[in-house]
Amino acid sequence: MKASTSNQNQTSSQSFWKVKLLYDGDCPLCMREVRFLQKKDKKRGLVNLVDIADNNYNPDQHCGVDYETAMGRIHAILPDGTILTDIEAFRYVYEVLGMGWVYAVTKIPVVGKVANWVYGIWAKFRLSLTGRPDLEAIIAERENNKKCNSDSCDY
Repeated sequence: MKASTSNQNQTSSQSFWKVKLLYDGDCPLCMREVRFLQKKDKKRGLVNLVDIADNNYNPDQHCGVDYETAMGRIHAILPDGTILTDIEAFRYVYEVLGMGWVYAVTKIPVVGKVANWVYGIWAKFRLSLTGRPDLEAIIAERENNKKCNSDSCDY
């Protein structure tokens, strides 16, 4: 069973977070970004990091964003339930951490549109670019693991 880095962050900062970021804990590049964000957060709990790859991930606790949807592109959730995706999600997280200047240029409509287009390409190919199976195979394996966990499968 996969260990969760998100549960610790969720319990320690549940009432103080400004944005919840759903990330793929099995993605090496995503984890690099998460470690960077954790460092910039300085244990203030402003960003609630939620690992969607955790076996205990529950969409009901995250505005109904299911695993497959979350795997398709980055999602950030505000305390009022507003869901942000793509570059807007990154921009908001960086603003919360006091680094809004990094994504500020994406507020210009044409730049934002191009940035979202580039991000869309990344999101579409990130699994293969990081040496992972396609989403259908990952979901099938995840479902099989859930079934085996409930049925006590032995291989």
